[in-house]
Amino acid sequence: MSERINIFAGLPLDRNAERRDDAAWAAAQRADPHARYVVLGADARGGRPALFAPLHGALRLLDAGECRDCLAGVPATYLGHDDRGPLFAVALERGDETRIADALGAAWIDLRGAGTRLPAFQSGLFAYARAIAHWQARTRWCSACGASLELVALGHRGKCTNAACGIEHFPRVDPAMIVIVSWQDRCLLGRQSSWPEHRWSTLAGFIEPGESLEDAVRREVFEEAGVRVGACEYHSSQPWPFPSSLMLGFTAEAIDPTIRVGDELSDARWFGVGEIVDALAARTLVLPPRLSVSHELIAHWLRMRGVELADIIGDEPWLRPQA
Repeated sequence: MSERINIFAGLPLDRNAERRDDAAWAAAQRADPHARYVVLGADARGGRPALFAPLHGALRLLDAGECRDCLAGVPATYLGHDDRGPLFAVALERGDETRIADALGAAWIDLRGAGTRLPAFQSGLFAYARAIAHWQARTRWCSACGASLELVALGHRGKCTNAACGIEHFPRVDPAMIVIVSWQDRCLLGRQSSWPEHRWSTLAGFIEPGESLEDAVRREVFEEAGVRVGACEYHSSQPWPFPSSLMLGFTAEAIDPTIRVGDELSDARWFGVGEIVDALAARTLVLPPRLSVSHELIAHWLRMRGVELADIIGDEPWLRPQA
């Protein structure tokens, strides 16, 4: 295994999940003068940008005084603690973004851009904040009785306001597997017709109810490419809040390399190491961006065969946990 981490995964934050229902403790976090606030813009097409300080190349976190002055009355969701104190997220309503950014001399950054520009801790914090804000915005009514929900546990749980129901709703996470499949000295990559020319990637798909991760790997690879997979090994995971997935990366071995492309792909092929190296050098092969765990799965596969992907396409300093 590589020591590298996947983007959005570098978040050594104490979430204090066991204390969120303690009213006195929660009040102390809100009153802490060292509290800082991640500010998210209004939801647009399923995404929320975050307030950004271009001169510092970092999120523009508000301190407690700035939050009182600029965002009075806006609910804050507790994210956790680092060594400086509590961190919260606040989500603006549409129309407030320009006013807030101008007042603070800041700009806005989207999550995909933040993933490759910000330190690992900050990109992970942004991803975490956006994921829970998305859940809150999409989970306002009880799915059992239709009554409104009240956010409790510092924003991490929704409780039905109908006393006869009282069901609790928790943030949704959609698990999905993503896998690089090997056959002898080749790996399996696929592409969709909507992708840019020459773009190829590893195969992925959502986990179905009652299905193990390994069975999901085998099912998805067969559905998409017709390849039969045997042994699977877990590689790493990546929060993927677009809007609410968790990508679970695997390596796997094919037991039958025959390709029969399914409905989801336009093509699938086996690629040898030399073919990948030559095609990348000639720019006739485009791999997934570093933002995705797919990129690291391919890099890992090449690394296990003596080739460093960064030596071919260049590399940026990898995102490691840092404040």
